[in-house]
Amino acid sequence: MTQPAENQPQQGAVSLAQSSPTIGTFRERDGGLEWSGRQETLRIEPWGPDAVRVRARLGGPIIEGLPGALLESPPATSSTIKIEDGQGQLTVGTLTVEVDAEGLIRFLRTEDSAELLAEARAHFWWPGSRLYTAVGNGHHRLEQRFAAYDDEKLYGLGQHQHGRLDQKGLVLDLVQRNAEVGIPVLSSSRGYTLLWNNPAIGRVELAHNGTRWVADSARQIDYWITAGTPADGQRRYSAATGRTPMMPEWAAGFWQCKLRYRTQDELLAVAREYKRRGLPISAIVCDFFHWTHLGDWKFDLTEWPDPGAMVRELEELGIKLVVSVWPSVSPLSENHQLMEQRGYFIGTQYGPMAHADWPDKEVASTVQVAFYDATNPEAREFMWSRVRDNYLTPYGITAFWLDACEPELKPGFSENLRYWAGPGLEVGNSYPAENARTFHEGLTAEGEEVITLNRSAWAGSQRYGAALWSGDIGTDFPTLRRQIAAGLNTALSGIPWWNTDIGGFHGGDPSDPAYQEVMVRWFQFGALSPLMRLHGFRDPGMPLGPEMTGGPNEVWSYGEEAGAILERYLRLRERLKPYVLQVMREAHEEGLPPMRPLFLEFPEDHATWSVDDAYLFGGDLLVAPVLTAGATARTTYLPAGATWTDAWTGETYEGGTTVTVDAPLDRIPLFLRDGARLPVAE
Repeated sequence: MTQPAENQPQQGAVSLAQSSPTIGTFRERDGGLEWSGRQETLRIEPWGPDAVRVRARLGGPIIEGLPGALLESPPATSSTIKIEDGQGQLTVGTLTVEVDAEGLIRFLRTEDSAELLAEARAHFWWPGSRLYTAVGNGHHRLEQRFAAYDDEKLYGLGQHQHGRLDQKGLVLDLVQRNAEVGIPVLSSSRGYTLLWNNPAIGRVELAHNGTRWVADSARQIDYWITAGTPADGQRRYSAATGRTPMMPEWAAGFWQCKLRYRTQDELLAVAREYKRRGLPISAIVCDFFHWTHLGDWKFDLTEWPDPGAMVRELEELGIKLVVSVWPSVSPLSENHQLMEQRGYFIGTQYGPMAHADWPDKEVASTVQVAFYDATNPEAREFMWSRVRDNYLTPYGITAFWLDACEPELKPGFSENLRYWAGPGLEVGNSYPAENARTFHEGLTAEGEEVITLNRSAWAGSQRYGAALWSGDIGTDFPTLRRQIAAGLNTALSGIPWWNTDIGGFHGGDPSDPAYQEVMVRWFQFGALSPLMRLHGFRDPGMPLGPEMTGGPNEVWSYGEEAGAILERYLRLRERLKPYVLQVMREAHEEGLPPMRPLFLEFPEDHATWSVDDAYLFGGDLLVAPVLTAGATARTTYLPAGATWTDAWTGETYEGGTTVTVDAPLDRIPLFLRDGARLPVAE
């Protein structure tokens, strides 16, 4: 039952050790619970089933409409508010929030009042759990502190290359960089999922003496939290931030690319050779420098003389063309002057509107490029108009690779940037999501399916059909090993469409037997990833520039023995496509990721919370990639609560056990759950 709308301050249990203990005022307002005291306003409101949104501001009422990841209005849900004895309480399904007289928050599981998460003071004297340090013009350096729990394991937070699945004990920058993607969504083994709904540059500290979220410059604290298992959290989070579209059928197959095919003839020769060999292929990529100038967003017809004929031939072969589109604009581009005049570039606080140096055609040295401002609706519309008029309308190209979309600043000083949506420190992390939004809005308006391949992402990117890949990474077994944790934490950050450059990016000699082994094991992992895409800058390398290309990177480039194994896994992926699309439908309809840590399906089995080298692909297939050189066997844990069948041999194991199985070079260990039937074995 909801209590009276306002309750006057009452003397509660207040620590006299504090510098100036605050007894605040509670009231119910528009279905939410508000506490105010010492010029701070704290607002807690229902935001979907079993979830609340918490906002706090110093020096005025809560500001509506600030940039964030949550959809504009929450799903309707019932709740109750109680204000009595100097305390406030809001209950939404399985989540109860308590606020004491001094404004400290505790999140409880409704059924048994068990504490899920609680704010914690930095010090008994000062400061409290929420700290606002003025940085000027109404902005503050914000700190939000929570208690730490010795038994807690923490997952999510985007994609990182540290190799850790459980991120308790780490400090992570909330910033976008190549291969390091900050998505501030955290899933806890204690039974909650939390979104730091703030695109500000900052960091999160997951220390053993406390958890602290920091925004370097923003106007108010804003986060969302829900109670339940990690799977419950994914369902609730994706409903609150937007579910991914249904993946186009072609995208579930094999994508071929390399750095880079220089001409139309070269790209078509590769596509024809795949078909001549009878190998499955769904997409091929036309990478960077295919353009006239960076920011023209159109083909250089001297190298790509008839894109229409190229697209038609590829379509006849059953292959989709994917084209690389960068957000950067060279001063030599035909669009630069107009975009600068209209204010379509990211601005700067100091210096010219140039954010990186980059090679371009017709110049001997690099040029200073700007980035279009994807937070500006008019800039998004203009950018899409050029892509539409130069790719979609004349040639029917609808699939795009959104590279360098962090954006790729050199140097990376976000504090010097000025976006349409706000200062760089306040809104900078949202750029990759807004860039994906450009293409989602444009393709949707044309009635087209949407999928883009992105090098960076933020919370909510999934609703724009954004696939993420793990960036420009190394080409050895330790790097491959780190991708398992990177992919699983990405999945728990609400991004279901994820992949790596199969074989890694930086180098790799196709004729080297040691690298051939890396490629085979990585290719096996890639075949059981949400997206399967072969890419990399193979040896021999070349200097960065319009003439560059890398070594060969097709499946027949790796010798007879390795090539035969790669072909085998191409065919496995093709056989599994119906299952891949079934799993993608679960992501679209329920918000469950295709690549799942074992505890997502088996949260009651405590051993699964520590498995960081295997995963479930959908609900029915356990994948245990081989991650070390020379291995011919693989030991892995099979979760309790199910029986598991070796997909290659048919041998069955009871769950809750660790097994060792043969893993010769041509075999990645795969296990089917509870008699599931999938066409793994030929």
